[in-house]
Amino acid sequence: MNYRKNSPAALRFAERRRREDDAPRLCDQVPDLVSLRLEIEERAGVTATKHVRRVLIDRAPALFLVPCGDSRCADGEHDITATVMRALRAREKEFHGNDECMGSLGLSTCARVLHFDALAEYRV
Repeated sequence: MNYRKNSPAALRFAERRRREDDAPRLCDQVPDLVSLRLEIEERAGVTATKHVRRVLIDRAPALFLVPCGDSRCADGEHDITATVMRALRAREKEFHGNDECMGSLGLSTCARVLHFDALAEYRV
């Protein structure tokens, strides 16, 4: 048995990939969308990690899942799909949102909070 392929992290990744593969394509859901940039910051107490996700519109699923940044977190992820899709369907050019991780760290809940700022561009 290959531990890496059957580890909890690998299984979560495989499940997230399956959900992305099964999701409708972003270009079909928001046909006028030209570009989408998400600036993501995840905070845990006083520490924060930041990164930018540039979405490839022609290939991307209409599903926005960000895994929890804490490798010890069980069943944690940030699902910002509803917020992002609502804003894109309303053709908002700039929008933002927050999401609390609902995973667990042993007997306690994960305290990580994700904040994102988005910039979208549409065909005229």
